[in-house]
Amino acid sequence: MKRLLYIVPVALFGVVIAAFIVGLNHDPSKLPSMLIGKPLPAFDLPAVRAGDVGMKSADFRGTPMLLNVYASWCVSCRLEHPTLLQLKAEGVPIQGLDWKDNAADGAQYLAKNGDPYQLTGNDKSGRTGIDLGVTGVPETFVVDGHGIVRYKFIGPIAPEDWTNTIKPIMDRLKGQS
Repeated sequence: MKRLLYIVPVALFGVVIAAFIVGLNHDPSKLPSMLIGKPLPAFDLPAVRAGDVGMKSADFRGTPMLLNVYASWCVSCRLEHPTLLQLKAEGVPIQGLDWKDNAADGAQYLAKNGDPYQLTGNDKSGRTGIDLGVTGVPETFVVDGHGIVRYKFIGPIAPEDWTNTIKPIMDRLKGQS
């Protein structure tokens, strides 16, 4: 009986250590998305800038493109912004979703930093982001020419992320169109 009093705490400690080790080996940027292989949820968002056209789920037809979720208050979004501008210069179609932000703040952010997006919709309430499964910003979805989500990238896109991960997916989808 005394021996059992020593073995149980040691065994429990071993289980806790094993759980921590498994957790340390888990990459939080590789959270699965329930949308992979499914159509974008229906949405119709107002424009960020007055006089611009808003953005709706029906706009994601014809060619593979990126849907980048950003916000003017997002520090990490500022890190990826130069990469997005470079991708735009290379002809990559990118749509922007201004998440949980005032439209005027989103417009000011784009005016100050440059606009990498073809269309930008304002999701002030965050409802569209919830429907997309957004957990934070920035997040980027690869959407095929039929409006189907094919990949979700969590965090700021760095040039090597584009080259090694996202671009090969986009190239494969273009080849299927």
